[in-house]
Amino acid sequence: MLMIKERLLRAWLAYKRLTGLSFPRRFPIVQFPNLPLIVAALAGEASKFLEGSAHSYAASVSYLAITIWAYEELVHGVNWFRRLLGLAYVILLVVRVANALHA
Repeated sequence: MLMIKERLLRAWLAYKRLTGLSFPRRFPIVQFPNLPLIVAALAGEASKFLEGSAHSYAASVSYLAITIWAYEELVHGVNWFRRLLGLAYVILLVVRVANALHA
């Protein structure tokens, strides 16, 4: 049991170190994707191959994950560019959902 916890801790620390990578160092514009962005990408790709209610669920998970990512960038972004990126995605998501509701 201790070995499993140790491996999980090592994996978590490796993930945190990997998500801490950014370019350029002083003003991060490009960063390794965090968990909500990874989930959004995977669910979005999965929804392309699914049909019916499974497609709707996967698309919903993708929208929810990208909304969480955009909110995190907007509120906790490391610089003004990242906050502006979060705001742009929040606006884009509101427009897309509004268009989907009117369709």
